[in-house]
Amino acid sequence: MSNTPLAERLRPQSLDEYIGQSHLVGTDGVIRRFVESGNIPSFILWGPPGVGKTTLAKLVALALGRQMFTLSAIASGVKEVREVIEAAKKSRFFNSGAPILFIDEIHRFNKAQQDSLLGAVEQGVFTLIGATTENPSFEVITPLLSRCQVYVLKAMNEEELGELLQRAITTDSVLKERGVKVTETHALFEFSGGDARKLLNILDIMASATEGEIVIDDHRVTDCLQQNIALYDKGGEQHYDIISAFIKSIRGSDPDAAIYYLARMLAGGEDVKFIARRLVISASEDVGLANPNALLLANACFDAVHKLGMPEARIPLAEATVYLATSPKSNSAYMAINEALATVNRDTTNRPVPLHLRNAPTKLMGELGYGKGYKYAHDYEGHWVEQEFMPAGLEGRKFYKPQHKREHDAMAWKEVLKNK
Repeated sequence: MSNTPLAERLRPQSLDEYIGQSHLVGTDGVIRRFVESGNIPSFILWGPPGVGKTTLAKLVALALGRQMFTLSAIASGVKEVREVIEAAKKSRFFNSGAPILFIDEIHRFNKAQQDSLLGAVEQGVFTLIGATTENPSFEVITPLLSRCQVYVLKAMNEEELGELLQRAITTDSVLKERGVKVTETHALFEFSGGDARKLLNILDIMASATEGEIVIDDHRVTDCLQQNIALYDKGGEQHYDIISAFIKSIRGSDPDAAIYYLARMLAGGEDVKFIARRLVISASEDVGLANPNALLLANACFDAVHKLGMPEARIPLAEATVYLATSPKSNSAYMAINEALATVNRDTTNRPVPLHLRNAPTKLMGELGYGKGYKYAHDYEGHWVEQEFMPAGLEGRKFYKPQHKREHDAMAWKEVLKNK
């Protein structure tokens, strides 16, 4: 049996072999028209996992005869972007078309990484093709997004999954040799969820789990998948989909969904330390000041997971998950630091710290007014006195906006003292 996954063995070699996305690659599809004209703009492919984003990018480069450079947003930084830009410049000969730079999971590039692409896209050093499972209008910076078309890819429907299934069992050399009998497809298509790669992975699992002829029916598919957890792809897109659903379930105060996704990750062999780290982040970002004890518990979970390992680590992970999901929520601190950082990054003025807030360790500093007029809060009723702490030009600027009753109550004493 071949060690090459079926999804790779069955990867289409031309647009005519590509299944699905007829609105893009069909007879009148916009991408097909671009390819036929030989003139293709930079674009971003947005769609769920397993619908052929990477394959489509490769087919476009192949059809145009263009050199293709590939970067993974997970493993690449600004340095790698600059290196590939230089390589792209050196690869141009006379009137040859611009090479293609394909960036997988482009939404994971930070602002600096995306900024480093702008000049090369504008100058036509390469044609950019990005792939993302996230809404690019939220994840891709505006200047880069304005220079790219966005095309939406859809999950495969049952007819397209059926076409893919027939191609697999009739054209793949390994499956043809084994023989595949299909009597039912409901479970196969249900577990695939419109994901072509997942369907082909299931066929791979069925082939590995049986000898002789492979029979596809609902009972065998369900039974095989319940015993085989290989569909949780720790290194691929599903890894990020599941952890995203896990965190969003906690944020949405749904302990049942959060526990379900935790179980999915544990059953799939996810690194428990990775899960524990995300719980610490969630306690800080999503629960925040509405329940500061959440961060203490998440940290305790992180420590326990390091000491225990599986299978015992599942218990503190479950406790922390339920605790965070059922806690009140506030992202006020998260929003405050983000807004403050945005202000600092935009502000070209190196605003000096007000003199009354500076220390005066030398006589000269004292003579220059350092520390003059500072009011020591503990000398006043309620340990608070009104004075300005912001630098000139930002007086009265508010970054922190209380969101939860506990936060409002904690700030109420200040207003009482101010109005006395």
